[in-house]
Amino acid sequence: MTWKHPSSPFAKKFKVMRSAKKIMGTVFWDSRGVLLFETLQPGETINPARYCQTLDKLREAIRRKRPGQLTDGIILQHDNATPHTARVTQGWLDKYGWEILPHPPHSPDLAPSDYHLFGPLKRELAEKRFDDDEELVDHVRNWLQNLDGSFFREGIYSMVRRWQKRVDRLGCYVEK
Repeated sequence: MTWKHPSSPFAKKFKVMRSAKKIMGTVFWDSRGVLLFETLQPGETINPARYCQTLDKLREAIRRKRPGQLTDGIILQHDNATPHTARVTQGWLDKYGWEILPHPPHSPDLAPSDYHLFGPLKRELAEKRFDDDEELVDHVRNWLQNLDGSFFREGIYSMVRRWQKRVDRLGCYVEK
């Protein structure tokens, strides 16, 4: 509300446009490439039960793409979001003996997807337009599949440097 003189013209109301809908994607990858990429239907969210279904798919993808790795042990890094820390998720992880790499809250400097994958993906998608959701998902899937293996190795191996910097700085945030 604003104060106006009685003869002031009425304020123009601009038509509000709906914002673009978003597609939530999940990517699991290791030093050799993408293990699992999936998207949610519009309006669908991640909850602990849904996350455990995704972990089931990841387990199957590891079994197919990295034979023997399930028996060698899995170390998973995910953030502290509720679906990741829920009791049902912890039970799933305990059932299969997967280890969780600790991840301090609000630490994108220690999450390889945050510092290594999402930036190049954003640049890849910049100023591109897609006719529908499926075209976007296919484009992202193809982009991920066409990344060179060295891209993924560098992302994982840079974790060691970043964690060491974090230790050297007594836990302070590390930009690069």
